[in-house]
Amino acid sequence: MEASYKGTNKLIIGIVFGVITFWLFAQSMVNVVPAVQKDLGISFGMVNVGISLTALFSGMFIVAAGGIADKVGRKKLTYLGLIFSIIGSLCLILANGAALLIIGRVIQGLSGACIMPATIALMKEYFEGAERQRALSYWSIGSWGGSGVCSFAGGAIATYLGWRWIFIFSIVFALLAMWLIKDTPESKGEESGKFNFDFGGLAIFIVTMLALNLVITRGKDFGWTSPLTLGLVAVFIIGLIIFISVEKKKEHALIDFSLFKNKPYSGATISNFLLNAVAGTLVIANTYIQVGRGFTSFQAGMLSLGYLVAVLAMIRVGEKILQRAGAKAPMVWGSILTAIGVAVMGLTFLPGFVYTVVVFIGFATFGIGLGIYATPSTDTAVSSAPGNKIGEASGLYKMASSLGGSFGVAISTAVYSGVNSVASLESAAAAGIITNVVFAVLSLLSILAFIPGKKGGKKGEKSVRPTGQPTPVTE
Repeated sequence: MEASYKGTNKLIIGIVFGVITFWLFAQSMVNVVPAVQKDLGISFGMVNVGISLTALFSGMFIVAAGGIADKVGRKKLTYLGLIFSIIGSLCLILANGAALLIIGRVIQGLSGACIMPATIALMKEYFEGAERQRALSYWSIGSWGGSGVCSFAGGAIATYLGWRWIFIFSIVFALLAMWLIKDTPESKGEESGKFNFDFGGLAIFIVTMLALNLVITRGKDFGWTSPLTLGLVAVFIIGLIIFISVEKKKEHALIDFSLFKNKPYSGATISNFLLNAVAGTLVIANTYIQVGRGFTSFQAGMLSLGYLVAVLAMIRVGEKILQRAGAKAPMVWGSILTAIGVAVMGLTFLPGFVYTVVVFIGFATFGIGLGIYATPSTDTAVSSAPGNKIGEASGLYKMASSLGGSFGVAISTAVYSGVNSVASLESAAAAGIITNVVFAVLSLLSILAFIPGKKGGKKGEKSVRPTGQPTPVTE
């Protein structure tokens, strides 16, 4: 690492392109299922398995990849992730059946696991103060914006060029990212001694997370009280207990649980998990307005356009509030606005046009809340982590995002289905949506409990800390 190197706009653009290869292109598969199914001649279920594998493998390996990035190099792991992205995209371009589809989606998941924590760590390493917060805002725009735009970009590309062109564009962006970051010096965590990777911990973690993921994604199909589902729950609980007890005794553990002794880091990670769980709103609201109100999928997408625009518009606003008022204020207001936006979407008793207007406003308010929250939360997580564990801390933070989203969707849809079996569709949608208000309120409580208030300092002022102590985000 070159101590004199300072991050540049070229590095920021390269990192954003790298993040987009995952969020914009890999996630676009969600919106082109019919085209892929017809072209490859495979079942709907097989396409959905392929889609879910990317999130599964990203979630399972992201913490491990973050820890490896700290040890062997964050630039190296970013490059590895971009290479995985290219290989995964090539598999999908060349696919003529289920095999290459499955392989490509697995490789894309590994790509996301490498790129996300390594790029956050690079931004922490090479930017300071207000410049770091600006860089993380653009990272958030690539992440949140990519996931938001994918429904429009993926659908448009698939409609006018064919779905394989999504992944041709993905390769182009990955190559551009590699070129833009090629002059960036390597960055590693300062750690003495030989690097010993925790393969045993990774194996236990994968089995545990795989069991949890199967319960979340297939529990309804298996039957929530079936022996298979209950067995998977048992595997998850036992695996989690074994994993924590084993990891605490290891010098080179896969997950350093001491990170959670830092209250701001814990608050950012827990609130991030809970606000990502609010993603269940998107599924329930979009399903209800199509099934219950007769909207087409395109009309439903247009109705949520305010969400996308608001998220993108407010990310840099959240950054500016962070610089002036510290992290707590924008995180608190972000969670409050998210709760309000989701709550009004639960007013399913309203008549046709009125409800349509209310849903549009709700989506926009939801987006404003998440946009304000994004950069202060990410900055709190990376600023509160020790310098030699930024990649690992970033991996845990992003794993919270993935697991939160999975939990939120699973719990929301379970409530929706359960209520719908005994009551009206309107009641079911209201119950499913209001469940997400609970997640937002719990996120607010975690912020109030763990995130400290502003201690003073001027905009962009460089933080000062005692040797060996993490930088408080609110200084």
